[in-house]
This record gives sequence, structure tokens and C-alpha cells, in this order.
Amino acid sequence: MDKKKLMLLMGAMVVAIGTALAARSLFVGAAAPKVEAAQQVPKGPKVLVAQRGLPVGTIITADSVSYQQWPKEMIQDAYYIDGESDINKLLGTVVRYPITAGQPVTQGALVKPGDRGFLAAALGPGMRAVTIPVSKQTGVAGFIFPGDHVDLVLTQQVKPTDSGDTLKTAETIIRNLRVLATDQSTETETENGKTVVKTASNVTLEVTPKLAEKIAVADNVGKLSLSLRSLADSQADLDRAVASGSVKVPGNMSKEEEDKFLSQSLNRPIDSGSTFVTGGDVSRFQRRSMPSQAQAQRASASSYGGSFSQPSPAYGGARPAVVRSGPVVRVTRGKVTTEESVGSR
Repeated sequence: MDKKKLMLLMGAMVVAIGTALAARSLFVGAAAPKVEAAQQVPKGPKVLVAQRGLPVGTIITADSVSYQQWPKEMIQDAYYIDGESDINKLLGTVVRYPITAGQPVTQGALVKPGDRGFLAAALGPGMRAVTIPVSKQTGVAGFIFPGDHVDLVLTQQVKPTDSGDTLKTAETIIRNLRVLATDQSTETETENGKTVVKTASNVTLEVTPKLAEKIAVADNVGKLSLSLRSLADSQADLDRAVASGSVKVPGNMSKEEEDKFLSQSLNRPIDSGSTFVTGGDVSRFQRRSMPSQAQAQRASASSYGGSFSQPSPAYGGARPAVVRSGPVVRVTRGKVTTEESVGSR
């Protein structure tokens, strides 16, 4: 190999080595800011933040909030700080002001049972709170607690317009009402780990504005009683409502929005499809107090307190106003079938 080719080869090697060193320094220099940025993350105490959006009325659960590290210079006195507050004591509180996801939870944003404004914050949007008096018998012997769901039963005695005995009736007028409080307590009292059962004199229920009016009238019509519902009943009613199409879940909802929608539907009171019984259904000796067809028609035309005095098909009965005592026969004339008491025309 001549001297000229050797010099060209050595020059190419020098250029290649220089290029490699320059590229190495470029990559090392680019990685250095990342390490420096990671080291500049400010350290501070952990504060309580919302894991998701918490609208007004949300009940705080273990998965809705958690502690997260927060810059020390941004800490405020109203924050819940890890080590200074117990998250377990915040479970069951209600959100008073809306909190966005990732935002620190302030002490003024949560209201505890018994605090001023708790009941108003616990109400669902558009709902109202009404209180009815109860006794040991009408209040299920004290086994109704805040958070339970009950049915409302109206018992009354209907005076006939003509001569006859008083008609005794009991009717379930509203179903699936959520209990907000018993007396002045919005939480279940425990002692030595056991639930304290005590008779309440008043029970506060969550209702719609229209049902609040209905209960106010019912309280003057007759005697109100509570019937405790099973925990599985509300879910079964919701499943039937979704299957029948009376409750329609929008298709553009996320999983979280759908769960919230179904939860609200699960807690909605129901004032249709109710049932009733009369004295004649309980005892044969009460059948003489049943109104005749003519009496029932006149009674339905008069005012006994609206829908509370005369049971209607909307509450689950078939022609409940037409009640006869004694044997009856069915007479079909063309396409019309009627029931006639034996001995009548």
C-alpha cells in the first residue's frame, strides 16, 4: 500500500472516531435534563384528593378519595393532611360543594351526619324531605334505620254516602321510599359494636315534590304506617323496569355515568302499581260493609280525599270500586260482560 492511500485511510478513521464521540456526547447531554427534572420534583406532605369527580350529594366512600403528595408551598390549612386526619372518619360524609377529579378535598366541602346542612346535602337533586309521625307499631318496632327503604301504607275508614257500615281499607300508596333520619338522628347508633334498636317517634323520608303533597293529604285522610323493604326488592324492581322499557339507560353513557344513573333510579320512590285490601278481604263479617255498585259510583264522584279514599286500578286492583257482597254471576251481552248479584235484575 502506497503512502497516499495510507494517509486517506487514517484520515477516515479519525473522522469516524470524532463522529462517534460527538454523537455520544449529544445523547448523554440529552438524557441529563431528564434526570435533573426528575430530581426537581418538589416534596411535600400528602393531602386528601378526589379520585373522580364528586358532585353535590355524593357520599364519601373508600374508593372516592385518597392521599396524594402535594407541593409544600401549596398546602392550605383547610386540606386534610395524612397523619393529621383519619380517612376512616370521613367515610359516610356528604359532599356539599362539587369537587373535580384530582382536586384536594377541603374541610368545608364535606358535611358530617348531625352537622348543619347535612340533610339538605344528602338529598338527591330535585328531591324533598318530609317527616311523618310513627309509633312502635307503625314504625316496625324501631327496626327502621337511616338508609333503609320502606313502603308507605295508608289505613282509613270510608264513610258510605248512603246507609251502611263504614268501609275499612288499607292501601300501599308509595313504595321504595328512602329513610333519611329517625327522630333527629341521620346515622345508625352503635354500642359495643352492636346496633342500638330504639323506637322513633318521627321518620324523615326522601320524596319528590309531588309525593310530598300526597303524603301531606294522606296524613289527614287516615293513619300512616311503614313497611320495611328487603334489600333485594329495589334491585328487582329496577331490573323489571329496565326489562319493560319504563326505565331506559342512554346508550352514550360511560360505565361510571351508567352506574350513577342506575343508582339514582334504584332509589327513586314508586307511586304506581300499589295494592290494597278491605275489611271484606280480611273477614267475612266485614263483607256487609262493602258498597254496592251504585254506592261505589256515587262515592267515586264525591270527594273523600281524592285518590286515597277510593282505591283505583292505578294501585293494582281491577275495578276495585265495584264490590259486591254475596254470590255473583257473570252475564255476557254481546261483547260486554257484567257481574250481577244473585237476586238483582
